[in-house]
Amino acid sequence: MASPRLVSTWFDGHSPRAQACELRIEDLELVLTVDGHERRYPVRQVRWAERRSHGLRQSELPDGSLIQHAEAGEWDAWRQASGQRDGAVVGWMQSWRATLVALGATVLFLAAAWVWGVPWLSQTLAHQVPRPLEARLGEQGMQQLDRLFLQPSALPAQQQQALRQRFTSAVQRAHPHGDAPPWQLSFHQSKALGANAFALPGGYIVITDDLVKLLADQPDALNGVLAHELGHVHHRHGLDLMVRAGLVSALVGVVLGDASGFLATVPATLATQSYSRDAEREADAFAARLLDQNGVSPSVMVAFFERIQREEASAGQKRDSEEGGPLPIAISSHPDHRERIRFFREWRPD
Repeated sequence: MASPRLVSTWFDGHSPRAQACELRIEDLELVLTVDGHERRYPVRQVRWAERRSHGLRQSELPDGSLIQHAEAGEWDAWRQASGQRDGAVVGWMQSWRATLVALGATVLFLAAAWVWGVPWLSQTLAHQVPRPLEARLGEQGMQQLDRLFLQPSALPAQQQQALRQRFTSAVQRAHPHGDAPPWQLSFHQSKALGANAFALPGGYIVITDDLVKLLADQPDALNGVLAHELGHVHHRHGLDLMVRAGLVSALVGVVLGDASGFLATVPATLATQSYSRDAEREADAFAARLLDQNGVSPSVMVAFFERIQREEASAGQKRDSEEGGPLPIAISSHPDHRERIRFFREWRPD
């Protein structure tokens, strides 16, 4: 049986001039005839055009030349009559059923990556970061906060040293074998942060003057707050959240493609806020154990939460009375105060 022939257009790869050619396939070779001269190419080395509903067909040949055929249906019929079949991928692309299966598999993969993959990978990567690099990240973070939010503390140096030594003694009693994570405590004023404390990678713990004043008559509760921040240092939560934010942003980029940076950062922010609630619970458990190992009931933390609630209520009323004031925080990274009060009241050693 004679091989089907097709009249098409050929470009030699050196000149923009199109040349008429005749095509046929025999003995696993594409035979291209131009001006009576034959050129033969192994079929498997031809980069065949993918089958689509519309548009011309263009196939690249091993020597850099190419074939263009304007009639897509005619090209497809010739290839089929010559015994050529599309690859499996092209068949899948032409199938609605395969497309829906692929879409469903993609959604399941992204959901699994979001729920399990990102948390597992971020925790794994965070614990692989060398301590010196973590300390450098924390130092850079402190420098930025010093420029933006923090001012030197107004507390007397003697009071700062006494509070620092009291917490040091509590940590040593809870970790007599010296297995506590490295940390350093600093005191600062901050109008923007108010009564607050936080930890950065590398063991940097910051507490504001307003929080020291808020718990001036509750030194054990103040130690509990610092122990909570030390729990973040111990679990390397700061690094974990940094890595998670990057991974979530990358995952969102895969889904949204060239979406603006704003669209990409919104879900990343929401996800890391949600993740941090689990981190807060781990830090609370660390603080409860440290207080218990110092002979202090973790329920002393109730005073802290009740006072913080009053502070927040007062600040909310002030915002409501100030026209054009800043918007309240809509999403909190911490668990609900009532949940945390219940945790510290009901906590029992394992």
